[in-house]
Amino acid sequence: MLLTPELVALSIRPEPDHGPEPGWTLLSDDDLDAFAHRVDEENGRAEPIWVFAYGSLIWKPDFESIGHMRASAFGWHRSFCLKMTRWRGSPEQTGLMMALERGGRCDGVIYRLSEEDRLGQIRRVLRREIRFEQNVDMARWVKVQTEDGPRMALTFWAGPTGERVASKLPLEDVAHILARACGSVGSCAEYLYNTVAHLEEFGIRDRNLWRLQELVAHELRTIHGAGAAS
Repeated sequence: MLLTPELVALSIRPEPDHGPEPGWTLLSDDDLDAFAHRVDEENGRAEPIWVFAYGSLIWKPDFESIGHMRASAFGWHRSFCLKMTRWRGSPEQTGLMMALERGGRCDGVIYRLSEEDRLGQIRRVLRREIRFEQNVDMARWVKVQTEDGPRMALTFWAGPTGERVASKLPLEDVAHILARACGSVGSCAEYLYNTVAHLEEFGIRDRNLWRLQELVAHELRTIHGAGAAS
């Protein structure tokens, strides 16, 4: 992989925490409880709950799982299409986060939530991935294929719409942004690196992400000098 930890380190800089996006409203505890109950009912309370991870949930799940396996979501693909001016971006340099968009195939990992404190585990996932009222529609069920047959799995940031979405950007434009955007929790280059590296651990190589890490590595060397972190 051309994008190395040394190059990623060059993309990270101190950035203030600007708080949530203007006008965004945190989900209350009662709203999170109601959301968790709804997810549980949609799944069928007697059925195990699987979560489909295709990005940061693979390397930072923040919930308890009792099993995992590779899975493929047909009709979806990874896309750096969500604009953000917080977390891994800033008002001065907008970043991009991954979401699922229509078309193609996305290979990832499904995790089975622990049955102990089942609603509590669902709640943890929702708090991590949703948090704000404006993001509620970005949780959805998708059908995935596994070696044990099809499963329905909960996933996030699927099929987003609205002003925050920048679809079908050329990979070169995406790489330009990822190499430069950084926020209070880290950089977009770091996010890309962690995703590609952990997908590789599962034997998954996403063609677009592999090309992106090459382009971002080139961008970082250009920004910081041809011999940067060599």
